[in-house]
Amino acid sequence: MPSTPPNDDQFADLFSTLPNPSERSARTSTRTGPTPTAESRAPLSRREARAAAAREAAGRQDPPTQNDAPAPHAARPAAPDRPEPHAPVAAPRVSAADYPVVTAAMAARTSDDQPSEAPESGHTIDALFTDDPHHPHDTHHDRDRRKSRIAAWSIFAMVLAILGGLVFGGFWVWNTYEEPIRELFGWTEPKDYEPGLAEGEATVTIVDGDTGADISATLYEAGVTKTSGVFYDYLIATGQNPDFQPGVFALQQTMTAAAALEMLMDPASKLENTAQLREGLTVAQTLPLLADGIGLPIEEFEAAVQDPSAYGVDADSLEGWLFPATYTFNPDATVQQVIQTLVDRTVESLDNAGVPADRRHEILTIASIIEREARFEDDFFKVSRVIQNRLDPSNTETNGLLQMDSTAQYGANEDDGTVSSDADTLEDDNPWNTYIHPGLPIGPIANPGDLAITAAMEPAEGPWMYFVTVNPSSGETEFAETHAEHEQLVEKWRQWCSDNPDNGDC
Repeated sequence: MPSTPPNDDQFADLFSTLPNPSERSARTSTRTGPTPTAESRAPLSRREARAAAAREAAGRQDPPTQNDAPAPHAARPAAPDRPEPHAPVAAPRVSAADYPVVTAAMAARTSDDQPSEAPESGHTIDALFTDDPHHPHDTHHDRDRRKSRIAAWSIFAMVLAILGGLVFGGFWVWNTYEEPIRELFGWTEPKDYEPGLAEGEATVTIVDGDTGADISATLYEAGVTKTSGVFYDYLIATGQNPDFQPGVFALQQTMTAAAALEMLMDPASKLENTAQLREGLTVAQTLPLLADGIGLPIEEFEAAVQDPSAYGVDADSLEGWLFPATYTFNPDATVQQVIQTLVDRTVESLDNAGVPADRRHEILTIASIIEREARFEDDFFKVSRVIQNRLDPSNTETNGLLQMDSTAQYGANEDDGTVSSDADTLEDDNPWNTYIHPGLPIGPIANPGDLAITAAMEPAEGPWMYFVTVNPSSGETEFAETHAEHEQLVEKWRQWCSDNPDNGDC
């Protein structure tokens, strides 16, 4: 059976830690007498009081004789832990003066010579004031705090993810649908410059046969107008169809479309003894510009180019050898001097690019195709790589056929500047048609500039076998490795043409 009565009070354990008054007296007077024994101390708890009462009851039943009287400090026989059922239990009276404050008792408990064993945590009042890290309440509290922190960080991460998604999505929508969004909210940026901003100088060349759309693109490339189509749009909006004269015209930069048209129609804007030749022109397109700019008969130029050897060119034609640039000649310059100046400038460009003398014709042929097919600088080097990949004898994808529309159009005399060719052009059996004849055509198809010549010597690294100008208006060109990918790009080009039926580039 348990050694502690079932209805015992927990306060008994607390009071058991309080100092014994007699013991305290003994401690304060150790010089006057010996330390009282356990039997002479006043009981400190009801358990000890019951034991003392039992001992006293036993002494009354069997009183000792004089000879058996114990000495004042003799030890009494040990009493049982519990009194017998018939033994009366008398609780001793304890004076409050013996226990001034509970804090003193707690201090005495920690400094006692014989400290009592601490009660189990959670079963005494001490547990309420104990900072026990293993206390059940603290454990639950810490667990809740950890859960709260985890939940807070999770919410924070979700908020960041949502904000990141919104920002990324916003950038994607803006980059993809910027123009429609601007139009919807009225944020469309003006396509034309404001009047009064014209400054600087710009030279513009008009070639015989140029349309309003061609001149509009030329003005934009020269920095005259703000957008490539604003000049053409202005002509359509005002219902004008002017007769543009070939030649080189001196204009300004950042001009309005209306101001540009006014200067193009002014004879005073045309430069004398000056010819501006842009890249990609053929000999047939170059000669009228020379005649108009210098003021010499076109027939003299046509006769002068019939013998390429007269200018040190070992070829059947001067195609590719009339370097594109802006030239100003003395009023007394002859036609032969003019042609020789252009040929010498081509040789200079070939030498600067490191082209060996025996490869000049080959490199000019490749460069002329690059000049006609590419629009942007990076595309020049990629197109050059496509040509090399398709000419590779080990390539079974194309069987050595370049299949360049520009070569087929040149051979069929259908150089209309479009990116596609009709069936008759592609089937025309001429030595420049690379859809029929493998390898390079028999000669250049246009006059290349410095960039095209350099690209012909230094093709980019890549596996591309095809390229398609998917947006003829902007010149956006995409490259592909397989025929299946090429067909997908062709479909994109067809879709653009379907969406822009009035554009003349399809």
